[in-house]
Amino acid sequence: MGIKDFAPSWFASVMGTGALALVSKAYSSKLPIIKSFAGFLVYLNTVLFFVLLIPWVLRWIKYRENALADLHHPVLGNFYGTIAIAMLVLSADYLTILGNTSVAWTFWLAGTPLTIFFALLIPYLVFTSEGVDTKAITPAWFIPPVGLIVIPISGAKLMALSSGTVKELMTFINYFAWGAGFFLYLALLAIVFYRFIKHEPMPCGIAPSIWINLGPIGAGTSTLYALIKASDFINLEEPFLVFGLIFWGFGVWWFAMAVILTLHYVRKLNLPYSLAWWAFIFPFGAYVSATYNVGTTFGIGAIINFGFAMYWLLLAMWLVTGALTLKNFVFRRRARRAAS
Repeated sequence: MGIKDFAPSWFASVMGTGALALVSKAYSSKLPIIKSFAGFLVYLNTVLFFVLLIPWVLRWIKYRENALADLHHPVLGNFYGTIAIAMLVLSADYLTILGNTSVAWTFWLAGTPLTIFFALLIPYLVFTSEGVDTKAITPAWFIPPVGLIVIPISGAKLMALSSGTVKELMTFINYFAWGAGFFLYLALLAIVFYRFIKHEPMPCGIAPSIWINLGPIGAGTSTLYALIKASDFINLEEPFLVFGLIFWGFGVWWFAMAVILTLHYVRKLNLPYSLAWWAFIFPFGAYVSATYNVGTTFGIGAIINFGFAMYWLLLAMWLVTGALTLKNFVFRRRARRAAS
């Protein structure tokens, strides 16, 4: 992993690991031992974030032209938002799993403005460009709206812990973020579906991004529930909770479709390992978390158990992707040393 070609999508590994930690904490109610595993993942994720932060910053200092080229790329540019989302996920990890409010605030205050910045900058660059071929449109375009939707993941709880002007400001930010992210997602969903219908399957290297659609569905459901439960000015919760259940239901269809399309790539095309494999993890983790939240909110055991079954698939996917990432990283370092 050289600094010059450091991919902005590396922070998807922090997002995925953080999502697995949150789901592990949630399902520790069924298997207490994974509560300790959740805590371990938080510390591992913190180290991973700061290790990746070094080449990310250095690339902007030493190889700014390369960093800017990626930012203007119709696919890679979307992944710049992953660093900000990683901060928001870490905020939720520290708040939900470790109960550390101070660190949660720190990551949230750093991640929120950066998330909003990229959610404005990336669409702006697209809107002012000469145009984008629909073939270049992938589910990676969901990343900016996902970032906005994720802001209340810990923001809702921090809002409930606040008072006075701070609480009012938190309410403004959280609801603005969820609303903007949700409607951006709906607009982009239609465009991405059009690309799927109009053109041949995506290149094999970006195929795992099919799973990204589970991100806004899963995170959107969980953060909506968190916001509604943390908002004392809302007297009628049921319509919002039922909407979340319906939104989650769409995710069941997309989960099945993502599995089918992935098998299609494996059998008829090709699905070689790439950093894009981390696109499997966070979106799926967000959806498994939403499944738990929906199931416990309505007391539906079948949904809770469905989520617990998916948890083990998520864990297996994280282990395989993590092992292949480490193997590929070591192999490239050895190859680079041998070449020099």
